Amino acid sequence: MNISTQREHAVQHEPSAQSDQRPSVSLTDLARSFEAALSSVLLGKPAQVRLATAALLSGQHLLLNDLPGVGKTTLGLALAKTIDGTFGRVQGTPDLLPSDLTGVTVYSQRTEEWTFRPGPLFSNVVLVDELNRITPRSQSALLEAMAEGHVTVDGVSRGLPDPFTVVATMNPAGSAGTFSLTSAQLDRFGLVLSLGKPSRQIQKELLRGGGGADACEALTAVMSASSLINFRAHVALVTVSEPLLDYTLDLCEALKGQGHLSARAPQALLSLARVLAVLDSRPFVIPDDIKILAIPALAHRLAAEGEQVDARVPAVAAALDQVPVPKPTG
Repeated sequence: MNISTQREHAVQHEPSAQSDQRPSVSLTDLARSFEAALSSVLLGKPAQVRLATAALLSGQHLLLNDLPGVGKTTLGLALAKTIDGTFGRVQGTPDLLPSDLTGVTVYSQRTEEWTFRPGPLFSNVVLVDELNRITPRSQSALLEAMAEGHVTVDGVSRGLPDPFTVVATMNPAGSAGTFSLTSAQLDRFGLVLSLGKPSRQIQKELLRGGGGADACEALTAVMSASSLINFRAHVALVTVSEPLLDYTLDLCEALKGQGHLSARAPQALLSLARVLAVLDSRPFVIPDDIKILAIPALAHRLAAEGEQVDARVPAVAAALDQVPVPKPTG
């Protein structure tokens, strides 16, 4: 977006009292650095890369739903490497125990004391590969971490690091050896993305050594974990006008017959929209931000247990067509 277009949007959608709160260039540059890092790994998928960037920078957990071999795990690793923080990885298997996620308390005969050994959830970014191969019992331990920011081990509640973000992958529902994700579990993911099979041109580029695992290995951190906390605080200041608040709620209201949308759904939608605004160097959200995010941020929350997480995509698309978009102000 060029500067003249930015100013035009500012007049049309932004309250004049907020016109001096444009995100600093450094915020936008930093966000775009994340996007560029991910683009070097996931080739030919600019829309998915932008949304994955929005998820991490807004503090929303991300679920990558697709067939094996399309780059889900590589993208998850790339997201983790962009943060100079701690990283935990969990490989989903049916025999995974809750303690494999949370950690355990062990007794030392030498010191005659009980000591807690933290599991992979005690990390700033946690990659959970093949989430739906984990049994419901172990999924519940992950749900507590995502929902509450802590885990309970031997009756003791232990807080997780801040920031704490889960990037999970899953195979399509009904695949061999998979378990259904509960509605509560799906509701904790701010975004669900499908990457799709790479084009022939991209496959040739991967064969030449571009992108993919090698590019992921070469990534360096864009910012520290503590800097990410500050970044998110600044992003939260991006303005959402009153008409856009109503538009967001109207979209959710239009979907009430398709399933349950918690209060978390519109909150996540707007958190993500604020990052899209920063990426476009805007101090305010516009309707297009909401429209871009509605399907990946809302459709999975409407899915019934055992249903494909993208089963309600047509319903969200229909709501986008039916709900009136706010008219420009000014």
